[in-house]
Amino acid sequence: MLFSTRAEYGVRLMVELGRQGDTEPVALSTVTENEHLPLSYLEHLVAKLRKAGLVESQRGAHGGYRLARPAEEIDMLEVVQALEGAIAPMECFHPDPEGKVSCSHEADGDHACATKMLWTRVQGGVTKALGGTTLADLVEFAEGQTGKPVVAGAA
Repeated sequence: MLFSTRAEYGVRLMVELGRQGDTEPVALSTVTENEHLPLSYLEHLVAKLRKAGLVESQRGAHGGYRLARPAEEIDMLEVVQALEGAIAPMECFHPDPEGKVSCSHEADGDHACATKMLWTRVQGGVTKALGGTTLADLVEFAEGQTGKPVVAGAA
């Protein structure tokens, strides 16, 4: 299962906001410099994250973005779904809001799709991994990799 650059760059953006703490907003240009990501793409992603209630913005000379909630309260399932939509390992796989799964191949005949069980398990594993990983976990991991201290107020 491949996620698009929306998920990759969006998670990197969220980690950078988490690393900066929640005291001062972070300009997207700072994230662009630190993460080597295209500014125009980040603007598109941050709009989705803001709409999902994961980040908030502040206008003005010292404006930018910050996390809307503490990093410990943001799981990666929320982030990825805000950026990618529903998690589906195959094009024929359609999860509904209640968590039930339908397969477009089931409409082809009277029998159940032979692979539905497999893709349901794959989808369940991915959502469990994403839901069990918080932004604070990723910030802590990133800090351990770079040796940079965590900013006060961040995870």
